[in-house]
Amino acid sequence: MMKNQKVNALIVALLALLLIDSLSISAEEFSLERFNRDLIKVTKRALRAVVNISAVKEKQGGVQLFRAPREMPPRRLPKKSRALGSGVIFDKRGYIVTNNHVVRNTKQITVTLSDRREFQCTIVGTDSATDIAVIKITGKVPSNLPVIEIGDSNKISVGEMVIAIGNPFGFSHTVTMGIVSAKGRQDVGLADYENYIQTDAAINPGNSGGALINIRGMLIGINTAIFSKSGGFMGIGFAIPSNMVKGVVNELIARGKVVRGWLGVYIQNVTKDIADSLNFSKKGGVLVADMVRGSPAIGSGIKIGDIIVSIDGTVIDDVNHLRKVVASKKPGVTSRIQVFREGALTEIDFKIGTMPDKPMALLEKPGGEDALGVLVRDVDEALAYRYKLDDMKGVVIVKVKTNSIAAGSGLMIGDLIKEVDRRPVDSTVTYKKMISELKSREKILFLVRRRGVNKFIVLRIKQ
Repeated sequence: MMKNQKVNALIVALLALLLIDSLSISAEEFSLERFNRDLIKVTKRALRAVVNISAVKEKQGGVQLFRAPREMPPRRLPKKSRALGSGVIFDKRGYIVTNNHVVRNTKQITVTLSDRREFQCTIVGTDSATDIAVIKITGKVPSNLPVIEIGDSNKISVGEMVIAIGNPFGFSHTVTMGIVSAKGRQDVGLADYENYIQTDAAINPGNSGGALINIRGMLIGINTAIFSKSGGFMGIGFAIPSNMVKGVVNELIARGKVVRGWLGVYIQNVTKDIADSLNFSKKGGVLVADMVRGSPAIGSGIKIGDIIVSIDGTVIDDVNHLRKVVASKKPGVTSRIQVFREGALTEIDFKIGTMPDKPMALLEKPGGEDALGVLVRDVDEALAYRYKLDDMKGVVIVKVKTNSIAAGSGLMIGDLIKEVDRRPVDSTVTYKKMISELKSREKILFLVRRRGVNKFIVLRIKQ
C-alpha cells in the first residue's frame, strides 16, 4: 500500500513538471498562478456576501455623505439625498452588519448584492460605542442568501495578507489588497471602545461597513475609517475585529442594544510621576480621579486616589483595558476589585452597574464647571490624543458652559491652560486654588495653548 502511494506521488510530481515545461513557465510562476487562482476563488465567495447600502438621510440644513473616512471634509447636499456605504450579510435570516455612522439618521434603507438583487432593510439596533449597527432585510428572505464566514480575529498576525471589499465612492463591490499593519490600535478617537486592526489595504469613502477578509475568505474585520490629512487614502485604515463584531451583533439581534457593565468612576493612566508620588511600584493600573454622582462607585468602598490593579484576577494594564474588562461584565454581578491604597493592596467586592445609554462624555457631575464656566482635567495620554495636544503641562478644558464668562471671553474645549495671571498651572488642584483666590478680581489673564500656538486671553469677571 505504501509503495503504491509513493508511486502515485511520483507520477503526480512528474506530470506537474511536464505541465510546467509544456507551458514554458518556471516553478515560481506556477506557484504564483496557483496562488492567484485561489485568491480569486476566495474573493468571489466573500464578495457575494458584501452589499452596497443606499439610504435617504434627512437633516435640517443639509446632509453629509457617510463618513468613511471620518476625516473626509463635509460635502453639502440637498436636504434629501442618497448616501452610500457598505455592509456584510452576517446571518441567513437576513441580518446585515455595517457601521453605525452609515445608517444613523436614515430611512428607506436599500441594499444591493453583487448579483444586482435589491432588498429593503430596517434598523435592528445600533451601538455608537463601537460604531456597529445591524440592519435586516424586510419581508421574505431568499433561501439562497449568501452569508460571510466569520473568522477568529484573535488569530491574525501582523504581516498577514488581507482583502478589503466595499463600495468606495459608490463603485460597487471594489476589492483591494494589503496586509495587517498592526493589531489592537487604541486611542484612535473614533469610538468609545477601540481595538482596531490597522491595514494598508486601500479604504476610501463608501468602504465603511464593508468586509476585511483573510486569504481563506473569512471575515476578520469590518472596515470603519482611515487616517487621512487630505480626505483620501494614505495607507492607514482601520477595521473593527470580527470577535468584537460578533459579540455586539449578537446583543443587537437579541435585545436591540448592547448592555455593558459600569463602575461610574473617572479614571486616568498611572504615569511615572503619579506612581512615584503614591509609592506605587507595579506596572499598569488605573487611577481613580473622581466618581460620577449616583453611580455604583458611590458607597462601594472605592475611594478617590485608589489605583485599580485587577478585577476578578485580570491584571489591568491601562484605562482602555479597564473599560473593556468592566464593559464585558454582566450588570448585577459582584466582582472582586483589587486596589492599591496608601501603600497596601485592598480587595473590594463591587456590584457592577449598568452603563447608561447617555454617552460617558456627557455624564459630568452637575455643577462641575467652576465659577468661570469651565471644567478642566489633568492631561493624560487619552486627552492629549483627543485634543491633539503637543504639551502635557497644564490642564485641559473639557467643558465650557454656555453663556458663561469663559464662553464669552473665547475659551474653548481643548484649550490647554498654561498660566493663570502669569503663574504656571501644573494640575487641576493648582488651577482651582488660583481661581478661588482671584475670583474677586475684575480681570484674569490666561495663557492657553490652542492647536500648537500659545494665546493670551483676558477674562472679564466684572463687567
